[in-house]
Parts: sequence; structure tokens; C-alpha cells
Amino acid sequence: MKILHYLGLIGLLLATGGCSSVRVVKTEPAPNFTLTNYRTFAFSDIESTGDIPQSGFYRSQIDALKKSIESELVRKGLRRVDTQPDLMMNIGIAVDEKTQTRETNIRTDPPFYIGQRRYSWRSQEVPVGQYRQGTVDVHLVDPKRNEMVWQGVVEGILPKKPEKLQKVINEGMAKLFDHL
Repeated sequence: MKILHYLGLIGLLLATGGCSSVRVVKTEPAPNFTLTNYRTFAFSDIESTGDIPQSGFYRSQIDALKKSIESELVRKGLRRVDTQPDLMMNIGIAVDEKTQTRETNIRTDPPFYIGQRRYSWRSQEVPVGQYRQGTVDVHLVDPKRNEMVWQGVVEGILPKKPEKLQKVINEGMAKLFDHL
């Protein structure tokens, strides 16, 4: 009986471990790209405009993203330098406010009535929540050839708490760079 209990617990852990809010959208290496041909990297300057990028919270998250990328590249055998890197790292970030909806159903929800004399019944989208979806686009550029040699895109749901956000950033970069 205990064996069944433990097997059920292991199955539950595996099922919940597979549910992630982060997914790799695409990875695209250049022809003949091999990471072992490079030893060092550096980050390109990140330019931003508007109100949000000027906030301290935004800057701290950019630093957290760079730190996560750096740890993944160090794990792959590269090291960060300030001058004359073999690879330049370019990062693009987009955060979109999204609305989660559900559709009313004539069978289970009361239908929506439209019109005075022209009767029609419709199902409609009902907003049920707001969330933020973040997308990170990472480009590895060979500065000697001035050519992009690898591109990866990852996206996920961004939690509101900063400590959970750091976990999502680390998870996303680990998944992305596993494809490198």
C-alpha cells in the first residue's frame, strides 16, 4: 500500500514539474555555427525609452537577466570580458499586458440578448483576469564578421513578486541555452 502511495506522489511531482510558465519559442543557429569556436562574450548596451525602463525595478531585472545569461554561458565554457569579445550578446525584451478571457456558452451560461425587435443570442468573450507575458530575444553576434550566429526566443508568464520573477528568468534562460 505504501508503494502505491509513493508512486502516486512521484507521478504527481512529475506532472506538476512538467507544467511550466516558460517555453522556448524558437532557436536558430547560423549554418556551421559551433559554440566551441568561441571563448569569450560581452553584452551589447541595452537602450530603452519610455517611463518603465527608467525605473530602478526595470534596471534590476535587466541585471538579473544578464546574470542568468552569464551563468548559462559560463556553464557552456565561455567567460565574460569587457574588451574584444569573441561573441556579442544582444538582448531584446518585450512585456505585454494580456487579458485572460473565457467564452460564454449558450448551453451553460445565460445567453446575451441583443436588440429590441431583432432578437439574437450570442456567446461572448468575458474578461476574467489580467497578466503580463514577457518575451526575451537573445542574439549571439560574431563581431569580427558582424554577423548573427545564433538566435533564441523564450516567452513566459511574469509573476508579480520579484523573487518569483527571478526564478522564472533563471528557468527561461536555462531552457533557452539548453538548445545552444
